[in-house]
Amino acid sequence: MLDISALLFWVLAAITIAAALAVVLLKNIVHSALYLVLTFAGVAGLYILLQAEFLAAVQLLVYAGAVAILIVFAVMLTRRGDIKASNLFNINYLAAGVVSLALFVVIVLGTGRMTWTTAPAQAPANNVAAIANAFLGRFAIPFEVAAVLLLVAMVGAILLARGGKPER
Repeated sequence: MLDISALLFWVLAAITIAAALAVVLLKNIVHSALYLVLTFAGVAGLYILLQAEFLAAVQLLVYAGAVAILIVFAVMLTRRGDIKASNLFNINYLAAGVVSLALFVVIVLGTGRMTWTTAPAQAPANNVAAIANAFLGRFAIPFEVAAVLLLVAMVGAILLARGGKPER
């Protein structure tokens, strides 16, 4: 008999995979961006099932919130008239499918041959403090560099969407 956590896992996994496929296969880029938000929310639900509540909150706030909204604004600011067919297929879709299938086979074969063991102990109860120490200690510089890089990308997108200076 299937318990409730396994049932929730399969439901969330199906929603996440279906939304990820919709991101790639839909022709309307706005709909793709909204399905990307649903994909991020599904991954956050999987984090909750893994009892990683902090990662689920970060997933929702950073990815589903900030990145997805940034994508939606970038799409809206492009001022494209025919938005219905703005996410056209590339000519290399067959090669991408073959590479994706090969990667899937490698992952399945690799995980099937591994010997899986259970963890001998529970995860530490204070994992938020360990993550904070890592971000504000050892990884403070890369964390700040990533923040500045995202800020520069956002300012560049705004400048590109706004256009150049008008002639006087």
